[in-house]
Amino acid sequence: MKYLFLLVLFLFSFLIRGQSVSEDAIQQLMEKYQTVGLSVVVVKKSEAVYSKAFGMKNLETGERLKTSDIFRIASISKSFSATAVMQLVEAGKLSLDADAGELVGFRIRNPKFPDEVITLKMLLSHTSSINDSQGYFTLDPLSPNKNPGWKGCYNDYAPGSGYEYCNLNFNLIGTIIEKYSGERFDQYITNHILKPLNLYGGYCVDSLDASRFAGLYNFDSTANAYVYSDGAYHPRREQIRDYVFGYSTPVFSPTGGMKISAPDLANYMTMQMNYGKAGKIKIIPKKLSQLMQTPVSGNGYGLTLEKKENLIPGETLIGHTGSAYGLYSSMFFEPEKKFGIVAITNGCRDCLDEHWENVLLKEVTNLLYDALIRE
Repeated sequence: MKYLFLLVLFLFSFLIRGQSVSEDAIQQLMEKYQTVGLSVVVVKKSEAVYSKAFGMKNLETGERLKTSDIFRIASISKSFSATAVMQLVEAGKLSLDADAGELVGFRIRNPKFPDEVITLKMLLSHTSSINDSQGYFTLDPLSPNKNPGWKGCYNDYAPGSGYEYCNLNFNLIGTIIEKYSGERFDQYITNHILKPLNLYGGYCVDSLDASRFAGLYNFDSTANAYVYSDGAYHPRREQIRDYVFGYSTPVFSPTGGMKISAPDLANYMTMQMNYGKAGKIKIIPKKLSQLMQTPVSGNGYGLTLEKKENLIPGETLIGHTGSAYGLYSSMFFEPEKKFGIVAITNGCRDCLDEHWENVLLKEVTNLLYDALIRE
């Protein structure tokens, strides 16, 4: 009887670890797209049932990638900024309908529609009519005193009437978080989202263990080789030393600067999937979490979380992607069925389709779904 019990326990743990996944098939996909490294996590019924790292962390040293390694996840970071906004809305410190210019502390108006207010909600949903054509690494592009071409930051349509994905929106949002929380942006995210969820990560490079950073690689077709992207984890020490509270916030890149491992990102995703809660810990109220997931524009984009119907056939998922420095990340979940998949690569070749979507991550996501989720 004892041996039967141990056998059942072994078989159960074997299944829970996700051994039904064809790791050979994942390796074949990685070879197909000449992938540097890949980290994946599958969540089912709000529990991680599979977590695995493949390939290389560092091509120069030959170090293998581990699940505990950290990536700069790029634009998935925007959802952390939006979550912080929702916390401040719940606290009564912010309103989604507030004038973004009044919140930031300088006038933000589309010169073609000077009487139309650009709201915080418009920034969050990329419907502000602001664009990235003048740059977005500081707030200077929007300033007439610092950028003679500031009018180019605005599109030809009225605020709220059109959609254009815009990183500058989120550097403004990070500044607003800072001003209305009274905490430096990176510290606010750590103190109010990461720590309550017991996640290791953050926006400030020097606050993290650099030995855990996964190298990010762009493929140079001319040299027919991968090139290390040294800007991904630049500490920006000089800018931080001269930091101006409420204006220097883009140094931390609220739009794309979160550094976190795939398993911890999956735990964060599970909180979003459960409408703002992780067990007994409430990060944001259910109503505001649902608002983040509700499309504002016709393409399915809500307040940093978007509905996607073409990732897995037959499923409507919610989440976000990221791409920068050669990295590609994907975080999508189904809030009613309680499953989700995180997939991150630190470099792949010819892995974008005609819509600039990463086909490697899409194929890996479908493979994992078929193996562990599909009923």
